[in-house]
Amino acid sequence: VQLQASGGGLVQAGGSLRLSCAASGLTFGSYDMGWFRQAPGKEREFVAVISRSGSTTSYGDSVKGRFTISRNNARSTVYLQMNSLNPEDTAVYCCAARRSAIYEYDYWGQGTQVTVSS
Repeated sequence: VQLQASGGGLVQAGGSLRLSCAASGLTFGSYDMGWFRQAPGKEREFVAVISRSGSTTSYGDSVKGRFTISRNNARSTVYLQMNSLNPEDTAVYCCAARRSAIYEYDYWGQGTQVTVSS
């Protein structure tokens, strides 16, 4: 199983970025997909999760109203649209897959760096 995140970069405060995570080696539509982030010296933080069908989403408090998670099961890809970015959003963002909400995440991808300058 591979989860390949991309789309990170350097952006000014107030700007936007769209992250992508392409999955392979698993039946993508059978997994909830989540985004997490970790800033230097901080614990990993939940960002967002989307259900297998895409009908249900949930967000961490710090990103509600600014970030949107979506998925394209035909492309085995999950997205994270990030708007109104601020320096506190600076972190390595990674995606993860789980079979359902009652399970821990089964697979984790490598991260993509997002840096927001003030």
